[in-house]
Amino acid sequence: MRSFALTPELPIHGAHDRNPIRRDRFCAYWQVPPVESLDALLEALPPGGVVLNLTNPSEHHAVTRACLEAGAHVWSEKPLVLDPAEARALHELADARGLQLASAPSSVLGETAQTLLHALRQGVGGAPRLIYAELDDGFIPQAPLRDWISDSGAPWPFEDEFQVGCTLEHAGYYLSWMIAAFGAVTRVVTATAEVIPDKLGVQDTAPDFSVATVSFERGPVLRLTCSIAAPHDHRLRVVGDEGVLEVPAAWDNDAPVRYRKRLRIRRRLLESPIPRRIRLKGPTHPKVSRKGAAAMNFALGPIEQLEAIAAGRPSRLAGAYAVHLTEVTLACQETGVHAMTTRCEPMEPMPWAR
Repeated sequence: MRSFALTPELPIHGAHDRNPIRRDRFCAYWQVPPVESLDALLEALPPGGVVLNLTNPSEHHAVTRACLEAGAHVWSEKPLVLDPAEARALHELADARGLQLASAPSSVLGETAQTLLHALRQGVGGAPRLIYAELDDGFIPQAPLRDWISDSGAPWPFEDEFQVGCTLEHAGYYLSWMIAAFGAVTRVVTATAEVIPDKLGVQDTAPDFSVATVSFERGPVLRLTCSIAAPHDHRLRVVGDEGVLEVPAAWDNDAPVRYRKRLRIRRRLLESPIPRRIRLKGPTHPKVSRKGAAAMNFALGPIEQLEAIAAGRPSRLAGAYAVHLTEVTLACQETGVHAMTTRCEPMEPMPWAR
């Protein structure tokens, strides 16, 4: 909602929550019309509008299907669904109805991601060979979780977060950037573990650590690590033939993209200790100030989807991309060797990043 406040000309027609107390508190705080049911929400949606499915991941499939069957475009929080077959079925339903089904995260449309992708297209660092991506959040079960309250008074749902798992919640941030850059993934080899057995008494918890080796149809190999145990580290490093591109933070649309050229000095090989910052020319998008862990404009995805619908073109975050991102993310959650059954092409850059 703080992100949508940057575009006040974009109307929000209503909000529904099956918990009426929670719904009314949210709507009163953000001055949004409360809606009694999902059916009423769909009736209030104008032609060309989008339903934001911000429910718990276990509810994504049922809510999204109901919206598509009612003729509504959908933008879904990540992961799109919890089963690759369900993702394909929803994609086919959306196609059959002439609708767009898009998936979070929006950060791939942000300035940092688009700057990195522009640098890769321009050949900065030479041919990319290996990518290290970290999404470690610290020893989260010892954090003051019960004090994490949203602006409108909603507590952070740590029980659901622990049951869904940090991989499904977070892997999409860097996966979306790399799929946008290199297109289809062919294979994912994953190892997972639960290294913190007791998380505030929550039962049936998902792995709290995962490491995935992701191979692309054309492009480098990605090693992606997710955990809620290791010290906070959200770095991304793209190792190329000539040097290394670096991003220090995944959850900041304004994080710097830096390049360290590889040097040979006498008998030593090293990356330059003085990096060069890569910047885009001209304005990009409205920025959101840091609030808690993130400084991200979460409205970038829904706004891009609305623009795509109005222009009669596919959204960058919809279609085959959304299905493929979902399949790859789910593969990163399960120990084993996974051959991908879906694919997509690299993402078209934002107009200001070409």
